[in-house]
Amino acid sequence: MIWVIAGLAIWAIGWWTNVMLARRPKTRLTGFAVPAIFGITILLIWECMVRGLEISPVLLPPPSMIAVRFAGSTGILWEDFVQTVIKGALSGYILGCGAAFLIAVLIDRYPFLQRGLLPVGNFVAALPIIGMAPILVMWFGFDWQSKAAVVVVMVFFPMLVNTVQGLQATDHMQRDLMRTYAASYMQTLFKLRLPAAMPFIFNGLKIATTLALIGAIVAEFFGSPIKGMGFRISTSVGQLALDLVWAEIVVAAVVGSAFYGGVALLEKAVTFWHPSQRG
Repeated sequence: MIWVIAGLAIWAIGWWTNVMLARRPKTRLTGFAVPAIFGITILLIWECMVRGLEISPVLLPPPSMIAVRFAGSTGILWEDFVQTVIKGALSGYILGCGAAFLIAVLIDRYPFLQRGLLPVGNFVAALPIIGMAPILVMWFGFDWQSKAAVVVVMVFFPMLVNTVQGLQATDHMQRDLMRTYAASYMQTLFKLRLPAAMPFIFNGLKIATTLALIGAIVAEFFGSPIKGMGFRISTSVGQLALDLVWAEIVVAAVVGSAFYGGVALLEKAVTFWHPSQRG
């Protein structure tokens, strides 16, 4: 009962603190403090409720137990990170987004391709990953190559659609102005259309960051060497080692947030001139 009361008290304190911070002028410190306090409050309430209600660690381990397992399994977690994120997700992300960008430029240059390639891309995007993953694992083997192939399939279409839409964002007057300067297609592409398309391109890249990690982890459920985040999650669930499962989830959440944040920072540096980035 004491743990439950403590959890309710922590919730009230966290709520009151964030309300007070929200009323203050927005600064970089308050912008960081509000989500940090919210996250810490959630973890403390989680700890108190699990202990106070005596929930079995098999169902929901407390954060302290997850932290202990995380600290004691850094070697395993690092090995899984390299296998899933570096080899599978990142390589598939680069290949898929790069191929989508090049094909989007071809579609923009030769509009007849849009009628043929976009419906095919839409069809591939509609295929369920649960159905595609085992097929690609059988085609490309059980190592990271098959996970990269799954990631390519998942990130290709969002990146393609956003890039095509971005390349068409310029209006007729801007393109006519480039023609009056006798600009070639490549000059128009690099000096007008690509800069205008950058917000759309980065939107596709940000969407693809989460899809890449999800695709790589899910693909490992259908076949993997004895390492990888998806492999570790599936085997640890069978062993009722839920603390290790949650440790893998923490790694995936941190990596996914960092990946998305890195792309967002790159977008801010590249598209500083865009109204959305001028605050």
